[in-house]
Amino acid sequence: MLMKRDAVEILREALELPPEARAALAGSLIDSLDAELDDGAEAAWDTEIARRLRDLDDGRTTLVPWAEARRRLSEM
Repeated sequence: MLMKRDAVEILREALELPPEARAALAGSLIDSLDAELDDGAEAAWDTEIARRLRDLDDGRTTLVPWAEARRRLSEM
């Protein structure tokens, strides 16, 4: 017999996962909220992602470590 677990217990277990697994889980949960895909939005994101990758490859963008980005955001 399966027992129902509440969201707090599931969250507690999820927070024990390594960062990469938590990120994958978060992405899956967010994806599950999108019942319908907006093809125009998907195409726009594909274009934007391609542009950002070109900027990285061409050296027009400087990467910032997450810890630094988080610090900057918290100062806003």
